[in-house]
Amino acid sequence: MPADRERFSTATRLKALGEHAAARVYRVRTKRRRGRLTGRAALLALVVCSLVVALAYPMRQYISQRSDIAEQRSEAQRAREDVKKLRERKARLRDPAYTEQQARERLHFLMPGETGYSMVDGSGATERSTDQGAAGRPWYSNLWDAVDTADAAGAGSARR
Repeated sequence: MPADRERFSTATRLKALGEHAAARVYRVRTKRRRGRLTGRAALLALVVCSLVVALAYPMRQYISQRSDIAEQRSEAQRAREDVKKLRERKARLRDPAYTEQQARERLHFLMPGETGYSMVDGSGATERSTDQGAAGRPWYSNLWDAVDTADAAGAGSARR
């Protein structure tokens, strides 16, 4: 009976009850702990955030420099094309036949002994401005009118 007595004694019961309560408290703590942020997770989050912040500026610079490089390459390609066109034009201008052709077309030059002709449309109508001011008259008419106006203004002030 002493074993039964020990089994059902108050001390044994309290001990069993305490172990049972301690197990329940431990389970509750572990459940809550799983929902919370642990120290390791917080440290990992801090390290990741630090890396993101530390790498953000260099990545932005890298992307910006890559776009600048692409722009410079396209500009260099355009410059090479311009140089190629200018070299072709330089070669054409060294050709005397091309130079002669350009002088005839643009400057209306003639070779000695040639006769040049200018064609007009034959309607006889000249383009005049609808405004009868100074723009629609020949330059010498405007000049003479200015002299007359100045003469009249000078003679009027001399009489006073």
